[in-house]
Amino acid sequence: MTDRLLRRLYFALVALFLAAPLIVVLGVSVNEKQDLSFPPKGFSLAWYAQIFTDPEWRSALIASLLLAVSAAALAVAIALPLAWFLWRRHAPWAHIFQLLGVAPFILPPVITALGFLTFWATTGFYGQPWTAAISHAIFFVTLPLVTLSLGFASIDRSLVEAAATMGADDRTIAKTVVLPLILPYLVSGYAFAFVLSLNEYIVAYMTIGFTMETLPIKIFNALRYGYTPTMASVTVFFVAIAALVFGLIARFGDIRRLLGAMGSEGK
Repeated sequence: MTDRLLRRLYFALVALFLAAPLIVVLGVSVNEKQDLSFPPKGFSLAWYAQIFTDPEWRSALIASLLLAVSAAALAVAIALPLAWFLWRRHAPWAHIFQLLGVAPFILPPVITALGFLTFWATTGFYGQPWTAAISHAIFFVTLPLVTLSLGFASIDRSLVEAAATMGADDRTIAKTVVLPLILPYLVSGYAFAFVLSLNEYIVAYMTIGFTMETLPIKIFNALRYGYTPTMASVTVFFVAIAALVFGLIARFGDIRRLLGAMGSEGK
């Protein structure tokens, strides 16, 4: 009984330690005055409203959402055929493509961002909004690649063989057998890429930082002119979006499958 109580106390302290920065930011975001203080002095939600009413913050919000939606879609579009190829081909050299897919996420973000900056500047496309979408898609392609690889690995190959025996071609098998089975993994890969792209700063700043502001870029640029609780409100807003996205996935899907847990699937 004592061990259980100590264990619960330990995990409660760890949870409190991890949540403490967010609690402080949440308190700062509802300060009535433009003041960086905790506990908050007064209570006001005006700083949250400013995200949507102020033209500059609203423009940054729209830019961030468009970038995250398009980057996540591109990342999935790159990862899906690659994961399919790795699943269908058992040649040792095929895993080279998997290593190439994982490489951008393994490298330090600054190195990857400098590489994108050099590439887009050399090609003459630096500053174009679509370059950030492509850069984010390449940078975060590892996430859908891993989840989709887990999805393909969980497929019972006898189902594919049975469909082929019945006369189905590769396209029909992919559409009627494979896609429904990997759909939860595809959705989770998209969700991971979307949330991380929404919060990413370095790669976006290196590719479009001087021509278009996303919310993270807007926060860092605004810091040069002084602090405002709107920055804390944006941080809480980011956390709320991430919680909403993964909460919806957990609510309408099997969270163990979405996170790639296959332990119960083979039983």
